[in-house]
Amino acid sequence: MGDMFRSEEMALCQMFIQPEAAYTSVSELGETGCVQFRDLNSGVNAFQRKFVTEVRRCDELERKIRYIEAEIKKDGIVMPEIIDDIPKAPNPREIIDLEAHLEKTENEILELAQNEVNLKSNYLELTELRKVLENTQGFFSDQEVMNLDSSNRGVGGADDVAAQSRGRLGFVAGVINRERVFAFERMLWRISRGNVFLKRSDLDEPLNDPATGHPIYKTVFVAFFQGEQLKNRIKKVCTGFHASMYPCPSSHTEREEMVKGVRTRLEDLKLVLSQTEDHRSRVLATVSKNLPSWSIMVKKMKAIYHTLNLFNMDVTKKCLIGECWVPTKDLPVVQKALSDGSAAVGSTIPSFLNVIDTNEQPPTFNRTNRFTRGFQNLIDAYGIASYRECNPALYTCITFPFLFAVMFGDLGHGFILTLFGAWMCMFEKSLGRKKGGEIWNIFFGGRYIILLMGIFSCYTGFIYNDVFSKSMNIFGSTWTPKYNTSTVVSNPSLQLNPQYHVEGVYPIGLDPIWQMADNKIIFLNTYKMKLSIITGVAHMIFGVCMSVVNFVHFKRTPSIVLEFLPQILFLVLLFGYMVFMMFFKWVTYSATSQLQPTTPGCAPSVLIMFINMMLFKHTEPLDGCKEYMFDAQPSVERVFVFIALICIPWMLFGKPLYIKFTRKNQAHAKHNGELTGNMELNEGETQLPTASDGHEGAGGHSHDDEPMSEIFIHQAIHTIEYVLSTISHTASYLRLWALSLAHAQLSEVLWNMVLSMGLKQTSYTGAIVLYFIFGAWCLFTLAILVMMEGLSAFLHTLRLHWVEFMSKFYEGLGYAFQPFSFKAIMDDEEEE
Repeated sequence: MGDMFRSEEMALCQMFIQPEAAYTSVSELGETGCVQFRDLNSGVNAFQRKFVTEVRRCDELERKIRYIEAEIKKDGIVMPEIIDDIPKAPNPREIIDLEAHLEKTENEILELAQNEVNLKSNYLELTELRKVLENTQGFFSDQEVMNLDSSNRGVGGADDVAAQSRGRLGFVAGVINRERVFAFERMLWRISRGNVFLKRSDLDEPLNDPATGHPIYKTVFVAFFQGEQLKNRIKKVCTGFHASMYPCPSSHTEREEMVKGVRTRLEDLKLVLSQTEDHRSRVLATVSKNLPSWSIMVKKMKAIYHTLNLFNMDVTKKCLIGECWVPTKDLPVVQKALSDGSAAVGSTIPSFLNVIDTNEQPPTFNRTNRFTRGFQNLIDAYGIASYRECNPALYTCITFPFLFAVMFGDLGHGFILTLFGAWMCMFEKSLGRKKGGEIWNIFFGGRYIILLMGIFSCYTGFIYNDVFSKSMNIFGSTWTPKYNTSTVVSNPSLQLNPQYHVEGVYPIGLDPIWQMADNKIIFLNTYKMKLSIITGVAHMIFGVCMSVVNFVHFKRTPSIVLEFLPQILFLVLLFGYMVFMMFFKWVTYSATSQLQPTTPGCAPSVLIMFINMMLFKHTEPLDGCKEYMFDAQPSVERVFVFIALICIPWMLFGKPLYIKFTRKNQAHAKHNGELTGNMELNEGETQLPTASDGHEGAGGHSHDDEPMSEIFIHQAIHTIEYVLSTISHTASYLRLWALSLAHAQLSEVLWNMVLSMGLKQTSYTGAIVLYFIFGAWCLFTLAILVMMEGLSAFLHTLRLHWVEFMSKFYEGLGYAFQPFSFKAIMDDEEEE
């Protein structure tokens, strides 16, 4: 039971493992996940460690797996998820087979991919050629007419020959990317000085890139020219603009024959491509069944070799030595894992484990389950607890949802939270496997927190008698105007004398009659304010008392007298007394039995009374009333303030003076062995604890080396901080009152200004209007009152725990226990 209230006890252990059994032993330890190894080769470069070759080998295997996985995803093949049957780390003999299999698969996929690219390139070229032949029919018919006209002009002699030579045009046909057409056309015009005639036609359907598969929009062009020199220039421009040039006969008959041949070749290529893709799909589908298992096996293998690089080799090179932190409860588990690892390889020499003494601060490990993990994460977000320090997460399981519910008290809104949290808790196995992003992971990780916050909000909503800003009349109102019913009409605020119009006490929570009263806010204001102060003072007193648990555990008995006692007296005698007077006022003053029944309003203000108590003042009461609630009140208050003032120098000088006097007494207590026992230390050894090292116990603060001036300064800071924070922290709990009142008023405004508009409709169309208004009301309720107000209340509750509660006893100066665990490694990989 002790480990529920504080972190688990840790032991620093030394492992001695035979080299042949090291791999299997570390593999077994990774499955258990209860060992945090220390790096014994911190001064050695990462590339000079013993198992760096094996790590690089694993990196290469991971690269191949990533490539194969990318190809599988490219083809849209779904890989099976491994849920229950998670493979173990492979044996060293299995690694060779796995490596060969991955090598063969990668080469086969690479060959298939290259062949597919080549085939698609040929297919693209033939497709472009077909498009050129089909889209240039009109281009060449124009040229044939042009040539015919020029030959029939009737020009005689030399002029006729010159005209005919001018009429015969050469041409270049091809395909170019659509975005380069305008620059290409401009360049042709410049190099030919306008003597190139370009005709083009955009392709309607895009072509696919053979390497990437991305769509490419292209344009077919034909450039007509005269002269061989211009032809060479045009070809150079086409090459510069990466335009593909294709042979295209000028005769219509030849073009038709060529198109038929190209179409036949395209059909053959399409068949070959289909067969290639089928073969590739079969290979990828076969390998996809084993790829998740291979990936897990390689990750585990790599983690094992990384861990083995933390070990040190003994002088004889026959034994691996490692150091690790282990929870004391798990020592038998670790010993069994080492035995199983040695037995797996048939090692004749067993591995063994030694617990060594150290004065180093161990890591902090709080064992959690799926219920407490969320609450522990809230505490760890503030700071990891010091070793064996009292763990606030256990109490946070109740106080956190309760303080949240005080601010979020609404039965309807709490029921929505409860449903959401219950849904995540009931289907946590299936929901836990979904990858919904960071926000979803936060919600799902705190599913039990949300469930409890909803349940507690339902309780406080029942106490406030608040359901979507409306009240429930379960027990019937105790307000009965039986003596003077006429005052109901004349007094709309229902501020009737409760002495005559209230019968008894409402069984639980608030009377529903307050929903009709105009002075409801005034009443709830004082009611919730006092509840906030009472809750806050009780929470702080509990936090101060928790420091005693730490003092007793760490055997710091003087701190109980020098720190806890003045702190609790200061808090209880001032603010605890104020809380007591609230209860005393409620019990003493009532409508039927007041101290001065003939004079109304004689009950004094607790706040004014507390201010007068601190300033040693008094306020004149009303005529016929008494200033104090009981006769001895002035004397009691003076005594309480006097003792509280004495507590300030008690906290300020008590601990420093105690340290000063005890240090003088211990100045000559060391003997020669303690002075010289740690002077000769070998490399890698840690200093052994002496009698003076544990002056304040493990986990405490030793002040042996600090000068007295610093001790006085630190104590002065702590005293001033505590005295001032007692006041500010008490006022900080008023956020419970403020947010609760704001939540109730927002809910009421949303009801009156949105939903009531639909409920007031009297016509037949009112049902349709109400349908849409109800949808808007639900949207605003979820978005504003549940999500935004819920997040606000959550953050304020978190602040009250981190600052007002935990600062009284929690140091949070430890570091987390991070065991070598395959499960943790796999979870981190999935999150990334």
